[in-house]
Amino acid sequence: MIAKFLLTLVMAMVPVIELRGAIPVGIASDLPVWLTFIAAVIGNMIPVPIIILFVRKVFAWLRTKSPWLEDKVSRLEARAEKKAALIYKYELLGLLILVAVPLPGTGAWTGALIAALLNIRLKVSFPVILGGVLIAGVIVTCISCGIFAIV
Repeated sequence: MIAKFLLTLVMAMVPVIELRGAIPVGIASDLPVWLTFIAAVIGNMIPVPIIILFVRKVFAWLRTKSPWLEDKVSRLEARAEKKAALIYKYELLGLLILVAVPLPGTGAWTGALIAALLNIRLKVSFPVILGGVLIAGVIVTCISCGIFAIV
């Protein structure tokens, strides 16, 4: 059971997969639903403070290393800026919605990146991102358990 818990937790830490992929895997591996949910939420939140506190410094450092990395960093920032329109319009509620909607390109990683680029402090953004992760976790868990289906 510990191995399944850790697998779910680590999967939820991975960008793109996050808890949206970790919850179905945890449930499919017969980890209890409540334990799957907890592992996925914790795993999804572990990178958030690191991203918010250090991503701007890492991006600045990467820009100095090569034109290829400069291009990749610029693309990530441009992608975050596109999604930032929701946050500009609705402020913290927009950040919550962005993280809560379980679709590709949304989630804790994107929310943390946008919070960092918009200079939203960790003590303000972390609880909002956590709220979005909890909402997304409930939605994905319900879908994974067949409580409701998307047709």
